[in-house]
Amino acid sequence: MSGTEEPLVETDRLAAELDHADPPTLLDVRWRLVGPPGRDDYAAGHLPGAVFVDLDTELSGPPGAAGRHPLPDPAALRSALRAAGVRAGHPVVVYDGGDGVAAARAWWTLRWAGHRPVRLLHGGFPAWVAAGLPVSTEVPAPVPGDVSVRPGELPVLDTGAAAALAAGSGVLLDVRAAARYRGETEPVDPVAGHVPGAVNLPAGAYVDPDGRFPAAAVLRDRFAAAGVTDAVPVGAYCGSGVTAAQAVLALHLAGRPDARLYVGSWSNWVADPSRPVATGG
Repeated sequence: MSGTEEPLVETDRLAAELDHADPPTLLDVRWRLVGPPGRDDYAAGHLPGAVFVDLDTELSGPPGAAGRHPLPDPAALRSALRAAGVRAGHPVVVYDGGDGVAAARAWWTLRWAGHRPVRLLHGGFPAWVAAGLPVSTEVPAPVPGDVSVRPGELPVLDTGAAAALAAGSGVLLDVRAAARYRGETEPVDPVAGHVPGAVNLPAGAYVDPDGRFPAAAVLRDRFAAAGVTDAVPVGAYCGSGVTAAQAVLALHLAGRPDARLYVGSWSNWVADPSRPVATGG
């Protein structure tokens, strides 16, 4: 990977790029599963020139049987990205509150939509602040972009493909906390447990608490310990396809750009009571 197709950008490099005459488009995608909305964080301070884009309503479709964060309607996504100033072929940098989860889903969504030059700010907004770089409360009025949306540029899993991977045709990673995987607790969805045959690899195994990724060799070793080798297909799921997007990004960094996201994830799997559910380790 090279140039603007590298998935990550560090604060110092981004700061230098923002001094150019035609800087990257910045998208603030701060988000929480529960708690105050990310837009409040954006209003309190953001990277100069950044536009807020909402993960729940602009980067995802309406919740329902397809999951809590299903794929967005392509036309709606195109409108949201154009309103944020995203231009065809022009670099985009996404960032969140530091854990990298929402930014990874934004990265994945833009890549799925066919926009290749998109990167995640490594360490997110906290890394930017810690570096002593400027913060603004001014809300920009971006020139509307002309980006196109071409769905399917990154591979996805549906329930059948996810089940096939879990049944042994590959490796299906469940990246939720171990207690949720085992079915001991389920704070969000109506049924506890996991897809039969899925392998549990909680997010803390491949990303640091501050949202930073280990070196590629370290990532390869950690995924290999879960059965992910170059010879087998791999996919990932979580509760609703947000944390799992971070796993897919980590797999890209580890040299597996073919890794597939089960976008509907557990929230989609349990929407059909006929689907099997496993519990325990």
